[in-house]
Amino acid sequence: MDRRQFLTASAAVGLAALDLPDAEAVTRRVNRPGPLAVGGGDVTAVRTMTTTLGNAASELGGGHARHLAVRYLTVDVKRFLAGRYTEKTGRDLFAAASELVHLIGWMARDEGNQGLSQKYNLYAYRLAAEAGENELAATALRGLADQAIDLGHIPTAVRLAEACEQRGRKLTNAKALAYYRNTAARAAAADSDHTTAARLLTAAQSAIENAPAEPGQSWASHYSHGRWAHESGMIHARLGDLAAAEEHLRLALDIHGLDRKRTRAIVLADLGHVQLKRGNTAEAVTTWNDFLTCAEGVQSVRIEDGRANIAARLASITHVPGVEELREHIAASGG
Repeated sequence: MDRRQFLTASAAVGLAALDLPDAEAVTRRVNRPGPLAVGGGDVTAVRTMTTTLGNAASELGGGHARHLAVRYLTVDVKRFLAGRYTEKTGRDLFAAASELVHLIGWMARDEGNQGLSQKYNLYAYRLAAEAGENELAATALRGLADQAIDLGHIPTAVRLAEACEQRGRKLTNAKALAYYRNTAARAAAADSDHTTAARLLTAAQSAIENAPAEPGQSWASHYSHGRWAHESGMIHARLGDLAAAEEHLRLALDIHGLDRKRTRAIVLADLGHVQLKRGNTAEAVTTWNDFLTCAEGVQSVRIEDGRANIAARLASITHVPGVEELREHIAASGG
């Protein structure tokens, strides 16, 4: 399948998510005959495992431990879903399973497997919608929209981002609102709709300013102030405001919530590119050296892309302090 065909297929599958919900799915499964009685403790176990696997992936990249997450889903969680439970436990179980599936989709995408990631995001959306969990459903739509932007299928991305943001309006969670509004802003910026992107950026900032710094218990509550600052910075860069972009990226590096190696490395790579575009080549070289040091041991396609993008720009950079060290650093890291 060539790129054009893949994009078309991706668009069709992505938009199909909007027609997936089955609100009666949990009810049909309640107290059916099954070999395993499932209770609240089992749901807690699924969420604990998801958190543990997610922490490892955030630190070391999606290339680590995805096979463990898939095995846990297809063996342990599958037994729970096939078991018998009350309606409340069933809805909690579907929600917990949605979180795990969404994490696996993120891991697959971080490995560079876009098709597999999309399938997991669709499954996560179905589980969330069946559980009646608007936040989880919106987060799955957010993943599909973000992926569509990266694949270059912008009309689909805008449609999915709008659906994500509209579903998120039903929530009171400030971090979730910021999360979904920034997604819609990114899609609008990719669609060259600067007015809508700017409006959504302002709305996202208003939401995050009213959000607690500490991570909450819900899925979208892990959207930190640091992640907001990073995403906002890159949207500003897309809109052509490089000064605002650099300000937000520096803020992302300085505030709570950006202490994972993988995440911090990606921000450093992005900051270097913004600095280069602003004509601050020496600063960019220093930042990129910091990126390479931070990225050591991380398995992520975004880290690989970061190395490749830096290497492609080095040929035109000469007589700058640290550039030779950077070239050697790139070569030693396999870039």
